[in-house]
Amino acid sequence: MQANVLQKIAENKNGDVQINRSVKKLYKRLWVYIWQNKLPFAIAIVMIFCLSFVQVLIPQITRYAIDTVIPGKNFDQLPWIGGAILLVSLLVGVFNFLRSYMMSLFGHRILNNIRNDLYQHIQKLSISFFDNRRTGDLMSRLSGDVNAMGNLITADIPEIFADSITVVAISVYLFSTDWQLTVMVLVTWPLMIYLSQVFGKWMRDAYRDVQVSGAAINSHIQDTISNINIIKSFGNEQYEIDRFADYSRHYMDANIRAVRLWSLFFPVIGILNNLGTLIVVVFGSSEVMLGRLTIGELAAFLAYISQMNQPIRRFSKVMNIMQRAIVASDRVFEILDIKPEVTEKEDAVAIANLQGKVTFENVEFAYSHNGQVVLHEFNLEIQPGMTVALVGSSGAGKSTVAKLAMRFYDPQKGRILLDAYDLRDVTLDSLRDRVGIVSQETLLLYGTIRDNIAYGKLDATDEEIEVAAKAANAHQFIMSFPEGYNSIIGERGLKLSGGQRQRLAIARVLVKNPQFIVLDEATSALDTESESLIQESLQKLLKDRTSIVIAHRLSTIYNADLIIVMEEGRILEMGTHAELIAKRGRYAYLHGIQFPQKTTLLESIEEIKEIKEIEPIGVKGLKPLKVVESKVVVPELTTF
Repeated sequence: MQANVLQKIAENKNGDVQINRSVKKLYKRLWVYIWQNKLPFAIAIVMIFCLSFVQVLIPQITRYAIDTVIPGKNFDQLPWIGGAILLVSLLVGVFNFLRSYMMSLFGHRILNNIRNDLYQHIQKLSISFFDNRRTGDLMSRLSGDVNAMGNLITADIPEIFADSITVVAISVYLFSTDWQLTVMVLVTWPLMIYLSQVFGKWMRDAYRDVQVSGAAINSHIQDTISNINIIKSFGNEQYEIDRFADYSRHYMDANIRAVRLWSLFFPVIGILNNLGTLIVVVFGSSEVMLGRLTIGELAAFLAYISQMNQPIRRFSKVMNIMQRAIVASDRVFEILDIKPEVTEKEDAVAIANLQGKVTFENVEFAYSHNGQVVLHEFNLEIQPGMTVALVGSSGAGKSTVAKLAMRFYDPQKGRILLDAYDLRDVTLDSLRDRVGIVSQETLLLYGTIRDNIAYGKLDATDEEIEVAAKAANAHQFIMSFPEGYNSIIGERGLKLSGGQRQRLAIARVLVKNPQFIVLDEATSALDTESESLIQESLQKLLKDRTSIVIAHRLSTIYNADLIIVMEEGRILEMGTHAELIAKRGRYAYLHGIQFPQKTTLLESIEEIKEIKEIEPIGVKGLKPLKVVESKVVVPELTTF
């Protein structure tokens, strides 16, 4: 598959909301966060006004020196002139420090709030959201996009705001001094505003490609590093290197396009700025020669024009940062605008005194509203303390039943009861507190063994952790490590074997002590010795607890209280192991595939009842049976 195809998939252009928010909408969304941090913002605003006022004074001091002190040869006023300029400079420094610090404090608090809100919102989104999102893209939004917003909020917004106040104050003075000359200077501003809007739109489009292609790189890095064993086992290192090079090239091209636009915009604004200075010099000098302006007023005029030009230059420089931030904020708020599909009712109740009865009533479910139905009129009642096994072909709907019981999804029709509670009427926290899951893919976090076991109960004591580990047959191998329970097991537990990881997962559920257990292929990838240890651990885990066990290895569910055979989202048959074998239906067929010798032997015993003539049995084993009224011939067996 070509990288450009993968790029389109990563961008998910059909599913993503197109970026159409303006700066005005961005600030409207940010206003909620601004109000939460209004105190440092208010102090900063006061400092900005003070700074703008003080900065206006220096050109006035210069004008006074040129028009009054120098012509009058007032040498005694020179120290006062110098002292005034020094005092104003000190005030400018103090106000700049307070303005910069308070705005930075204000900006970082906003970023902290946005980052926490985004992460909290992602944590509360339904599982269906993550089914359609790449991890690298979410990481890019949480880090890169939030940081891009931070560059604007913590540094550039304060500068733009302070510059705007300064420009307004200076414009008022210029109009009062010579309104005609001021109008000639400001005649270039409409053109600059128009160009800013045009280039802003182009740059937003360019930075949208930058952000999306950057997210694609993050997704690729996350995918390949987390699956490095598969890549190396197939020898596909060069293939992944080539794919990454394509992603990187696309990212580079997107950045170059954005930089090219900004590089064109910046000098155009500079030319228009210099045009204003040209107008002041030419026509201002004419005004001085005609006696309408003094030399000091012209000098002050030029100084003010210079002060006005600096904000405009600064604005043109931060234009690219602003457009990047607008795109980033759109990506952040896009996630914040997504509503969880599984939500709590306002009057949801907490589960108390759970017995463990689970009931599915006419449940129908599809993973998307217009998608294929994977459960059809599903009805099942599980009594407290029962172990119910779900078996069937891949895609039969077994894992879907478990996910619905955990309320990772809500059914489109029907309802699911836990005791007398409809799952949609209870709080998610109380439900998840009483449910434990051990899956085929054991999920361990980077950290110590103690931390991973305690993840099931965050306030678990050392004694509780050790008891759970012993019950899960994990204590012995844990103590074989030099650091024991404080041993670092690495990301996803890669320093442990599959059986060791699974036993830690069981210990994590044991320390939680839930009333309802879900086992999703918990032993499918283990060797015989590990499976034996896990089975012993599971027996302790499932004792006196309601449980749903999903298994492909039928040997692990012989002792289940009830076995449900599913195909295409429907229940085909149910019963105990012995009852289902006797029925010779779908379960017996699946059992026969996994254990052909056992099945043949059982069938042969039934056929023996119909045999009228058999040949003598050898000493060391069965010889081929000569069947007279039978359809099955028993193969040679070494033992009976």
